[in-house]
Amino acid sequence: MLYRLDKAGFKAFLVGGSVRDLLLGREPKDFDVATDALPEQVRELFRNCRLIGRRFRLAHVQFGQEIIEVATFRAAHDGEVEGAATTDEGRILRDNVYGDLDDDVWRRDFTVNALYYNIADFSIVDYVGGYEDIKAGRLRLLGDPETRYREDPVRMLRAVRFAVKLGFAFDPATSAPFTKLGHLLEEISSARLFDEVLKLFHGGVAHQTYEVLRQYGLFARLFPLAEATLAREEDNFPHMLIAYALQNTDARIAHDKPVTPAFLFAALLWHAVEEQIDALVDDGMDPNEAFMFAADTVISKQVARIAIPRRFTNVTREIWSLQQRLVNFSPKRAARLVEHPRFRAAYDFLLLRAQAGEAVAEAAEFWTRYLDVPEHERGSLVATLDAPGPDAPRRRRRRRRPPRTPAGE
Repeated sequence: MLYRLDKAGFKAFLVGGSVRDLLLGREPKDFDVATDALPEQVRELFRNCRLIGRRFRLAHVQFGQEIIEVATFRAAHDGEVEGAATTDEGRILRDNVYGDLDDDVWRRDFTVNALYYNIADFSIVDYVGGYEDIKAGRLRLLGDPETRYREDPVRMLRAVRFAVKLGFAFDPATSAPFTKLGHLLEEISSARLFDEVLKLFHGGVAHQTYEVLRQYGLFARLFPLAEATLAREEDNFPHMLIAYALQNTDARIAHDKPVTPAFLFAALLWHAVEEQIDALVDDGMDPNEAFMFAADTVISKQVARIAIPRRFTNVTREIWSLQQRLVNFSPKRAARLVEHPRFRAAYDFLLLRAQAGEAVAEAAEFWTRYLDVPEHERGSLVATLDAPGPDAPRRRRRRRRPPRTPAGE
């Protein structure tokens, strides 16, 4: 691709994360190209190209299963020129003002992402000290941090993601505005935040990312209901379900096992649902009705902040609804329950609850034993077991040790 652009008379550079990762000795997951060719000119050169984006006009060129993102060099602007638009607060709404390489460098977000590989002489173009920052393990934002975060508040989430992913420390000026400007994330579209949340928590370092987000008050901007429950300890113990769920997600990704956003959101919002159920039942509502109302309320409030697609919220609901059936189970109906399409995810979720200290250890142990024995012996097993009755205590109690680490989602 680079050579075809060059042959056509355009400048073209490999840029961003791929150059950074190669310098770090890591295998890049994707490749981005910066060029002086306009998006329409890129499309003329590559038949397998489509133009995307209104805010940032980009060309996507597909090679087999890989998509190469091609961006035209951008220039600085004040939002009052053709192709640009900003809010009164400085947030960029449209950014299609084109320039040259010298301009484009300063439109990048972090110095470590502002490195260009030049195919003409196989050199690295570094105007901003990005290579030195890589060697120092430092994440530094280009330009005035407050101005850059106001241009695009999502840069705060990107800063956390890159720092954790790369194992870099924040340059003090880069992280200083997080607490002050975190509220700007509430102005970002819920659909864009959904994409960012998946990048944050499905990158293999979800637990550490979560801790850093909480440290700077950014997690509360994404999941206010979850943050509210985390602030309230139970029996002098902090809620640990989210932390254990994220650790489990990281372990699955490390072993190339599949993960689903539905399980992630089930864990993030579970305590908020539980609190609402308890309050509704205490007010006299039937437990089943309380569950349905609480689940609807929590999901609706969260979707207003992060646009979780219905295909995931439906599965999240099923994971939650199966918890009561798994705890107040009938051994004679165990075989039927195992056939439920969401049983495995609900069982894994039950194990996490037990690990986090909720009063579901007996049920978790039963289902673990049930799944461990050969299918033809399960009937004999359930005949020897007594299930907890419908009046089993609803309140949770803390356990210091889990019965078993969950095997997956």
